[in-house]
Amino acid sequence: MPDAILPVDTISLGQGRKGLRGKIVAISGQAGGTLAPAELERRLLEMGFVEGAHIEILHEGFIGRDPIAVRVDDTTIALRRREAAGILVLAQS
Repeated sequence: MPDAILPVDTISLGQGRKGLRGKIVAISGQAGGTLAPAELERRLLEMGFVEGAHIEILHEGFIGRDPIAVRVDDTTIALRRREAAGILVLAQS
């Protein structure tokens, strides 16, 4: 994640609830999961989770709200919350 100070309305996508809308401000593979941090970050970027992309949580799983369905610009992707934790979003009202 960048060393810059992030806006107050910035949250981890993994902590978001259904209906959250915002813009991606940072990506990091350090959040967790079974993959090495660099590999997770690379995969997230390849799926379209890039800084500046608009994002919305469309659906949450029934057990533990996991996984989540996320719209990234015009693409819908299912993602585990522990992997989504490395995506920082500037929430929009």
